[in-house]
Amino acid sequence: MGREALAEAMIPVIGRLYRENNVVTSIHGRSLINKSTMNILKAHRFARRMSNTELQLEETAPLLNALAELELGAAAIDIARLTEKYRAEGEGASLDAFLRTELADIVGKRGADNRTSTDVVLYGFGRIGRLLARILIEKAGGGHGLRLRAIVVRKGADNDLVKRASLLRRDSVHGSFEGTIRVDEEANTITANGVQIQVIYSDNPATVDYTAYGIKDALVVDNTGRWRDAEGLSQHLQSKGVARVLLTAPGKGNLKNIVHGINQGDITDEDKIVTAASCTTNAITPVLKAINDKFGIVHGHVETVHSFTNDQNLIDNFHKGDRRGRSAALNMVITETGAAKAVAKALPELQGKLTGNAIRVPTPDVSMAILNLNLSTSTTRDEVNDYLREMSLHSQLRKQIDYIDSPDVVSTDFVGSRRAGIVDGLATISTDKNLVLYVWYDNEFGYSCQVVRVMEEIAGVNPPSFPARDVVAPIAVLEAANA
Repeated sequence: MGREALAEAMIPVIGRLYRENNVVTSIHGRSLINKSTMNILKAHRFARRMSNTELQLEETAPLLNALAELELGAAAIDIARLTEKYRAEGEGASLDAFLRTELADIVGKRGADNRTSTDVVLYGFGRIGRLLARILIEKAGGGHGLRLRAIVVRKGADNDLVKRASLLRRDSVHGSFEGTIRVDEEANTITANGVQIQVIYSDNPATVDYTAYGIKDALVVDNTGRWRDAEGLSQHLQSKGVARVLLTAPGKGNLKNIVHGINQGDITDEDKIVTAASCTTNAITPVLKAINDKFGIVHGHVETVHSFTNDQNLIDNFHKGDRRGRSAALNMVITETGAAKAVAKALPELQGKLTGNAIRVPTPDVSMAILNLNLSTSTTRDEVNDYLREMSLHSQLRKQIDYIDSPDVVSTDFVGSRRAGIVDGLATISTDKNLVLYVWYDNEFGYSCQVVRVMEEIAGVNPPSFPARDVVAPIAVLEAANA
């Protein structure tokens, strides 16, 4: 059976696992839900880059079929990592026996999901809001976990609802929405892949009655950036049906800035308002933690080469910010960034050790952070790259850190990356105690994935993930990282 035929045959199995068992399958974090034959083939090819081992469809197709026979409960299953573990630790056991042992907690539970459901409201529906909606719809499954119930916007035109749906359906950077979208103008709802989203018009976060729409104890995700401090964001808590608030931007004052993978454990039940920091802070903090844990960081400078954003002018015009009034489509624009200082909110051991600046460039998405670091310990380029590659595969930061060493990658290759940051190994420079790292990041989609991870943490709805334990790493870097 050819590779294309195997991949095509996997599609209904992936769909059945998702619909009937609430099982989300992936390859090294890349979701396989609603993917085409070609995308499944590409995901298998991507796995070779990740682990230097070919991921054969002749292995994964039987594994998927075996999973479908086990009547599994809800879970997230990485079939690449599960296949690697079977190769390394199967010890002659049949695939069925190995899977029954590895997935013992969910075998025979047919779709059972012990997670509670948390209503989600997106306050604002711009670039991040629409991408959050796409991810939440993708993860909707059997209705447990995070449930997107409503979006709140200011009405922009008589045909506002149709325009909002159209922007969700079509995206110039991230492509078309995978699925179907219907609009009910009478009920003021958008239904995307069966998920009904109430559209609420309001310009006052303190006066919306969400309970009138059957929404209760909601997590409101503020994507507007209009309010950054506790006083402003607490207006949401005055609305009926709201329990907690998450800001998709760096917070001011004493608000906790959460970078998932680093300090999500700091969130307590008492925290009614938290922030998901910035896209740049999310991209660099995991890499900085990994480097600091192994080599120590004395001081460093972060230079961000960032795609232009909606707050800049397309052509020269007045702007209250310095330089941002000049045409974003024609210029590189030097601007400030608080990302380097914000790192210390999530990683206090780097307090006062980093400086930062930014250059906005004429691209719509995907940015790069250049980390110029002075280390406590001498190292080499190969040692650093091997270490970061292993961290991307086998550490607790594998959802945040990716690694690539292709000689031809450019920014558009990282559109749609679900990792917070991708280390470009071929660009690494190391001389004694001086280290320069280049970290790509999709400042829209990669950041949105981090935001959803924080949302799941706040709501306590993380699904069980398998394999629960990784294959033992081939080089002894993890002991140093986790010591």
